[in-house]
Amino acid sequence: MKMDTPGLEVPLHRSLTQPILLAGLPRTLGLLLWTTIAAFALGLHQLWVVPIGVVLHGIFAAMAKRDPHFFEVITRAVGQGRLEP
Repeated sequence: MKMDTPGLEVPLHRSLTQPILLAGLPRTLGLLLWTTIAAFALGLHQLWVVPIGVVLHGIFAAMAKRDPHFFEVITRAVGQGRLEP
């Protein structure tokens, strides 16, 4: 049953239905990852973490390309804890 009533269509911009991505990552994950990498690299002078951050960014970007809401699902699952039978 298809209802095509004229005048009842509302244009919806695509940005209202998609999550906010920052360089291909969910915004919270991107800020968390690169803030941690910057703290280690700049604050502690541990430059070996920068390539690890780039690799993690690539992995998380591939995961976000497949499912943009994966980080929200993971944080919600961790926050709920384990279900007792």
